[in-house]
Amino acid sequence: MFSVKKKYFLIIENIKDINLNNIKILNKFIIIYRNKKKINNIDELIKFRRYCRAKKIDLYISNNCKLMTSIGADGLYISAYNTNLELTKYKNSKYKIIGSAHNVKELNLKVLQGCKHIIFSRLFRTKYNNKKGHMGITKFNLFKLSRKESLVPLGGIKISNLNKLFSVKSDSFAIMSEIKKKPAKIFSRLF
Repeated sequence: MFSVKKKYFLIIENIKDINLNNIKILNKFIIIYRNKKKINNIDELIKFRRYCRAKKIDLYISNNCKLMTSIGADGLYISAYNTNLELTKYKNSKYKIIGSAHNVKELNLKVLQGCKHIIFSRLFRTKYNNKKGHMGITKFNLFKLSRKESLVPLGGIKISNLNKLFSVKSDSFAIMSEIKKKPAKIFSRLF
């Protein structure tokens, strides 16, 4: 049985990576648009934003305040390498802030930046050459108990280990690479 969480964070690099028509459950999904290369056409992003709003899906833009305000996104996603403390000006605005971290130092910085949720990576083992190590469920749960922030696990979450997320003491989780690799299978399990 697949574990049910309050929120699912879907990290995409292109709006074509996800078909919003597959999403049937309202108010459970948060899409993070994290395109490091070429940004999609602004008009297409605005249409995508409108469709997200109609489906009651929050849309966050990664590290680009200008793009966030121009398309009317719900908030800003601050990646782990972004150490800009000036982003705290959005802390008390209509925009929400979420961030990502890989260690305690980055986690503390995201708290200073005013992040509501912090995506904490790596829960499971990954096959990335330059990224070694992972926490595992037990270590993540113990770490989460020692922190008051809302930690969202990311990393190595695949179709084969979705059932293990039932043991994770978090009310949400994030998926990135599995959306691009096997979208039909992952969407059938989540949606």
